[in-house]
Amino acid sequence: MITRNRKTSFLFGGNAPYVEEQYETYLADPTTVSEDWRSYFDALQDVPAVDGSDTDDVAHAPVVSRFVELAKQTRTAGRSENDVLSFARKQVAVQALISAYRMVGTRNAHLDPLRWTAPVPVPELNSSYYDLSHADMNTQFSMSGAHFSEQVETLGDLMQALKETYCGTLGAEFMYLADPEQRNWWSMRLESSRSKATLDNGDKLHILERLTAAEGLEKYLHARYVGQKRFSLEGGESLIVLLDELVAYGATKGVKSSILGMAHRGRLNVLVNIVGKPPAALFDEFEGKTAHLLPAGDVKYHKGFTGLLPTATGPAEVTLAFNPSHLEVVNPVVQGIARARAEVLGLGASAVLPVEIHGDAAVSGQGIVMETMNLANTRGYGTGGTIHVVVNNQVGFTTSDPRDVRSSFYCTDIAKMIEAPVLHVNGDDPEAVIAATRLAIDFRATFNKSVVIELVCFRRHGHQEQDTPNITQPMMYRSIAGHPGVRTLYARKLVDQQILTAEDVEKYVHDYRERLDTAQSAEEKKPAAQKNEEENWPQLLDGNVSRIYYAPPLLDLVQKLALKITRIPDQYSLHPLVGRVVSARRDMAEGKRPLDWGMAEHMAFASLLSAGIDVRLSGQDSERGTFSHRHAVLHDQNRSSRAEGTYVPLHHVSDDQGRFSVTNSVLSEAAVLGFEYGYSVVRQNSLVLWEAQFGDFANGAQVVIDNFLSAGEAKWGQRSGVTMLLPHGQEGEGPEHASARLERYLQLCAQDNMRVVQPTTPAQIFHLLRMQAVLRDRVPLIVMTPKSLLRHPEAVSSLEDLAKGRFNEILAESPTEEAASRIDRVILCSGKVYYELLERRRQSGKDNIALIRVEQLYPFPAKQIGSELERYPNLKSVVWCQEESKNQGSWNFVMEQLLEIVKAPATLRYIGPEATASTAPGYKSMHLARQEKYLHAAIDE
Repeated sequence: MITRNRKTSFLFGGNAPYVEEQYETYLADPTTVSEDWRSYFDALQDVPAVDGSDTDDVAHAPVVSRFVELAKQTRTAGRSENDVLSFARKQVAVQALISAYRMVGTRNAHLDPLRWTAPVPVPELNSSYYDLSHADMNTQFSMSGAHFSEQVETLGDLMQALKETYCGTLGAEFMYLADPEQRNWWSMRLESSRSKATLDNGDKLHILERLTAAEGLEKYLHARYVGQKRFSLEGGESLIVLLDELVAYGATKGVKSSILGMAHRGRLNVLVNIVGKPPAALFDEFEGKTAHLLPAGDVKYHKGFTGLLPTATGPAEVTLAFNPSHLEVVNPVVQGIARARAEVLGLGASAVLPVEIHGDAAVSGQGIVMETMNLANTRGYGTGGTIHVVVNNQVGFTTSDPRDVRSSFYCTDIAKMIEAPVLHVNGDDPEAVIAATRLAIDFRATFNKSVVIELVCFRRHGHQEQDTPNITQPMMYRSIAGHPGVRTLYARKLVDQQILTAEDVEKYVHDYRERLDTAQSAEEKKPAAQKNEEENWPQLLDGNVSRIYYAPPLLDLVQKLALKITRIPDQYSLHPLVGRVVSARRDMAEGKRPLDWGMAEHMAFASLLSAGIDVRLSGQDSERGTFSHRHAVLHDQNRSSRAEGTYVPLHHVSDDQGRFSVTNSVLSEAAVLGFEYGYSVVRQNSLVLWEAQFGDFANGAQVVIDNFLSAGEAKWGQRSGVTMLLPHGQEGEGPEHASARLERYLQLCAQDNMRVVQPTTPAQIFHLLRMQAVLRDRVPLIVMTPKSLLRHPEAVSSLEDLAKGRFNEILAESPTEEAASRIDRVILCSGKVYYELLERRRQSGKDNIALIRVEQLYPFPAKQIGSELERYPNLKSVVWCQEESKNQGSWNFVMEQLLEIVKAPATLRYIGPEATASTAPGYKSMHLARQEKYLHAAIDE
């Protein structure tokens, strides 16, 4: 029974055991306690934690402590039991109010510079929602779990503090973070500072200088180059303040290099005012003076640059990655560059900061954003956290209605997938931009996690400068027309604060324009250290690894490596199937049986690693191999934990070997291939490979292939030696597992931009991979890798083939002079169809047919093929035979080449499946019938 004696009320501290007993009873069955107790406990259960700790159950100790605290207040204030219960409920309400501001306070924040859309009311942010009245504003409540200063004593003080912290020009979303330490970090940092940065007058003047430069460049270009596209940053000039602070403040946290990726909006401004591209170089591009520098070149707002930005801790390296018009496709490339750069510096991932700058419509609309974010915390692709900057100009591309561009409340909601906190900031408040930037850098430095900053701004012009946006957005652009610009607004603020005068403001404008005029008149000389971007980019390259020239290793070295990579410690219990693979490889190493594809590939890697060259391989099943042929990582079947239970033979080649990395990738082709491309741009002394699970899965990365691998060097002078391994071959498994779309790569080939090969023996892949790793002027290598040939009894090689051979662009037969005179038909082919033709020729017993395998399709080995054809004096027919349909595969590419090689009286013809819409039949029987038809035509007829 609850006592009515004030001195021994139900909340008296000495009654703590009784309180806990009541709480236990409530948890077991709420109906067994009194209505008063039940109401209080119900209210307490509904309140989210405000101290940064979440549990599945409501702990007893905080409940009891709360009652004890209230009991003390009861004794001193002389309150009745009902008063105390009412006060307790209000205390719970106060905690709920704090939690609500932390969770959804940003929805009432002042984020829109245009203020052209009505705010959405949020009832949870009103005290009345919790039955807190105006009379309660002067009441003191417990602020347990909050981080405000001592000036916050009453509910009124608390409401003011919450609004300043969460509903100003900076709004934060972080309560969805699963880690209570991270949530507590954010609430503490935001509430202790009221979401404001500490800035002195020097800081403020620097902000004005950056805004002046951002606006000044746009106005100068607009006046000087009338009508030319530049994708202006006007309306979002605070981006320059943000990026400047990212680099400068990041340097104080150990960031040595920042890798930026962005689309075209504002790119020219970032190039000049952040990365350090000389204005004179930009003007030359506007005037067409640099068109001769590259085979193709690219528009100025796609180009990249690397420069040094001066900071208080010394110069910081900043790189803006090249990017085509495919907006967000640069994201994984940035991640790959950042990871590789961190490895080169050897200072850990935190020393390199990836910065991805998104558009508001693109960040929520393009799948590559999600695919790249999904790399963030993975072992093979993590970069220690990325700063994502969303430049939200509120109009996307052509629409201003969010219902047409996304289904989420914020365009940044995709970031919640990886639990990245989001900071929404008004672009008209550059000081809030600074605060958001510092918070983002500090959080990344503390937790190695990504952060998103949404810069809410506007776009003064249309999509490009010839556009007329008010045709479709009249209300928005009416508001924009009356907006003076953030530089003007901030200058007025500093004048009002008497930090500088109006004359000083004009001097900032005049000085920057004078600098541009000087550059325009060519009186500004380029610094000796600065070159054009095509020449400047390679400063990223790692020149520390010793190069080796391509030479076949000696037999004793091959045998030594083979034995090393097949020696497995006794404590590892392998799966029986894997055990047989390893045992077979040991026989290969001892010369007891010929080498298969998997062993030759391992030997290529081992020989490179022994020479100090790093090897990185990734793909969706690359550790084991999609067709269970690789087994680069061996799993102990009796392991006690996953971390302890793996053994990688290629980690044990030699004491001073290169680094071998093999990763089972996330289920994304575009993001992973983009990452590996970016990685290879930096690590040009490493062999970097990406493997498709099936060759046609690379279709999902076509944008990366078209814009980076194929054209990167022609457009930007950016070199990559990335290797693509694409399983390819018609084997009756259906259309999606038959073709790597060889024809697409051949269509992209020109100007020696890449190498496309289809090797058919283990020795060929061994020499090919070694050659790719050590050539000085490498290009992307596209390898059509086999499936059935992985275990074909005739697709084998010897240790001597590895030790003494080389990669051959063609593999031809060597008949005697007499035998050659009987040859009247030569069949040219590529890939596994050779072995099918070979078997059919044996069965037919014909000796008038010669077979030539074209192992390299581009650059096309015309000279070698021509020389081989000259060996047959009675040649009448040259056939190109392929297993792919006529409109696919190699025929349309090789036909033109062969017409120049085949000399009369010999004729050229095609034998293979007719043109089809699909890559292959979906039924095994149809595949076999089709195969029988072209084998019969090639050999029997």
